[in-house]
Amino acid sequence: MDHPSHRDTARGDAPPAAYLASLIDAALEAHQAGRLDTAEPIYREALALAPKHTKALHYFGVLQHQRGNHDLAAGLLSQALKIDRSDAACWSNRGLVAASLGHLDEAMICYDQALQLKPDFADARNNFGVALQAQGALDEAIEQYRFALAVNPAAVDVHLNLGTALAKQRKFDEALACYERALALDPASAEAHFNAGNAHNAKGEVAAAIVSFERALALRADYAEAHVNLGTAIGKRGDYAGAEAHYRRAVALKPNPTNLVCLGGSLGAQGRLDEEEGFYRHALSLDPNYADAHQNLAWLLLKRGDYTRGWAEFALRWRKSDYEALAVPGVAEWRGEPLSGRRLLIVGEQGFGDHFQFLRFARVLEQRGATVDVCVREPLLPLVARTPGVRRAYSGKPQGEYDFWVPMLSIPCCIGMQLSTIPASVPYLFADKARVKTWRKRVGVAGGGRRKVGLVWAGSPTFGNDLYRSMALPDLAALASVQHVDWYALQKGPAHAQLAHAPSVFGAHDFTAHLNNFEDTAALIMNLDLVISVDTGVAHLAGALGKPVWLLLPANSDWRWLEARSDTPWYPRMRLFRQTLLGDWTTVVAEVADALREGE
Repeated sequence: MDHPSHRDTARGDAPPAAYLASLIDAALEAHQAGRLDTAEPIYREALALAPKHTKALHYFGVLQHQRGNHDLAAGLLSQALKIDRSDAACWSNRGLVAASLGHLDEAMICYDQALQLKPDFADARNNFGVALQAQGALDEAIEQYRFALAVNPAAVDVHLNLGTALAKQRKFDEALACYERALALDPASAEAHFNAGNAHNAKGEVAAAIVSFERALALRADYAEAHVNLGTAIGKRGDYAGAEAHYRRAVALKPNPTNLVCLGGSLGAQGRLDEEEGFYRHALSLDPNYADAHQNLAWLLLKRGDYTRGWAEFALRWRKSDYEALAVPGVAEWRGEPLSGRRLLIVGEQGFGDHFQFLRFARVLEQRGATVDVCVREPLLPLVARTPGVRRAYSGKPQGEYDFWVPMLSIPCCIGMQLSTIPASVPYLFADKARVKTWRKRVGVAGGGRRKVGLVWAGSPTFGNDLYRSMALPDLAALASVQHVDWYALQKGPAHAQLAHAPSVFGAHDFTAHLNNFEDTAALIMNLDLVISVDTGVAHLAGALGKPVWLLLPANSDWRWLEARSDTPWYPRMRLFRQTLLGDWTTVVAEVADALREGE
């Protein structure tokens, strides 16, 4: 958070009239002590006696700025500068007012004028840095902050601003050093602890972030932003009830859309769907264009099976920066117009699992008459290129001329898809035949009625709900005793190391070192009888390949698996096993073991 200075209180020569001088002194004394209600009528009396008194105009303008009356403040300060253009402090304060009005170019002109008059004016340097930072000129802002600190090394606000700018450049260790210097100067700075928490969080140091946010709140209990960020950090550890408590405090302090959506999300993560909807609706009543509220509301509606309203909300999910990063310049976004004879580009978005799930729509759009190209991340290209309906697949910047482009996950909204009309013909992804044959030789042929079962027990640890979405391999120990099953580990990533301490049957057929890409994974899956997985991209891949999949779901499962069902309209050969208690896999694993024994 930026902390521009409001302490420009340089005094000019006192006017000759003793009474006027005493008024100005009294106003300044009250003003500097923070007694604005006392200072204001004294300034007014002084200006009634001397309407062109520059000091009275200047600091009465500062007072109005502090009250949020920025237009009035701008007029007062401008009057003062018309009379005396040599007051560096007045120029700097006029810049602050311009910045508050959103006139950053004007603000920087004012700061530059102040610095021409007084090059070692630390406050003006700091304020200039704030304006530069607001325009994204981080290197220039950092230079101004360093100039300011060279003049005044004890300026706590400048250390905080420098840290914030460095953090935006992802120089988190340097930013933390700035916050430590700020705290050495002012141990009671809640903002320094708050900013340090943000830096720790960005580094993935969740425990340290929590400590910093807690320290900020110990110093300022009504620090709404610290409550929100602490709630988010606690939520990353899976403590959604703890997160809820902090979000509720933040909403009580500042019921803005961001805080309302955070609170709703924490309720949804606890499975309290009926409660969460109201907070998204409240957020949208305050800001009808608030993207995060639309997205969370869409997920809720889709999970309930309300596809008409859910997909309509999902179409409004875009933050401006996210949309611009995806949009194809000069090409209209497709919103359901006729496609016969049209060239359409599908642009991939979100995770690999989402791609595997939504590539089915290429065939649907081709059947509507479109020539369909797909732009996705490079690892997916071979699989995507073999998808029915796709003419060409590529990665990077869009190539070629198109009539329309469409974000991959917007297609259901554009075609008016309902639960009953999900295109669920599988397979629609196909493994490379040569690789399938190569993997068949590696896997061999199971004898004696043994089933070849692939196993995935964890997803990416960076996923928001991974603590509950993933499990530890020991949670699956009950499956090791099931007879006539050969287990094939499909697990990649850090969780693969758990095989070293697991029942030996789980590691007996571990080919993961040879799974170099999704092509290999798909080819291996085609040689298996069944895939058992938590909610990951591999589960979607297996489902799209048309293989039987048993999906293990947490109690707060994703929108696409609906509520309470043991099947899914997205994948006809997939069976869902659901937790009844968040975090407890015991019942789920027991059900899977029983199903394996029954030969289902």
